[in-house]
Amino acid sequence: MTPFAEGIWVDIGPVRILGMRLTTTMTVLRLRDGSLLLHSPLPLAAERRAAVEALGPVAHLYAPSRYHDLRVGEWAAAFPSARLHAPSGLVKERSDLRIDRVIGSAPEPAFLGVIDELSIAGFRLEETVLIYRPTRTLVVADLVHNVGRPQDWWTKLYTKLMGFYDRVALSRAIRWAGFSDRAAARRSIDELLTRPFDSLIVGHGTPLTTGGREAIANAFTWLPSGH
Repeated sequence: MTPFAEGIWVDIGPVRILGMRLTTTMTVLRLRDGSLLLHSPLPLAAERRAAVEALGPVAHLYAPSRYHDLRVGEWAAAFPSARLHAPSGLVKERSDLRIDRVIGSAPEPAFLGVIDELSIAGFRLEETVLIYRPTRTLVVADLVHNVGRPQDWWTKLYTKLMGFYDRVALSRAIRWAGFSDRAAARRSIDELLTRPFDSLIVGHGTPLTTGGREAIANAFTWLPSGH
């Protein structure tokens, strides 16, 4: 686990998506009582588990969207007392999961004053982003990517064609197909930009220690105003 800020650690591993060689990020957040929330967990390897347990007790597992849930079941089985938070779409799609709380159904008392949740309306991925208040950090899954300059030829070609090579942006493929209500999504982005954050952790790519607000604002200039 790599320290990112006070109370935040990240673990970044390889992933293949549509043939691209990218990275995927697991984020660990410490709550007021010292317990941990695991966001978008990576595969449960013995070394990774030991590194997490060295930080504190695992109390919450967070699947932030319908597409960042692949490994959460492994962690739920290993930590049966941890509360599993997931979007409503996973209730039917992942009948194998023990979902303790559907995100958005009711506030989570353990998050009060530490973690703010904001669901992106009109987004087919059903993503909910987290704002970690103590360090003003935004944690996202697929809302934006920051893959840098991939050297693999296919990854480089695809990210250039889809508009997220060497910039914080959302793939054009997700722009085209990922939104059922763009006006509602725009209102969610506008609401997000009023929240207290500066640093940014992305699901795929390199986190930003500063400039996160500007990066999000610039990444969504294509989305028309919802007002």
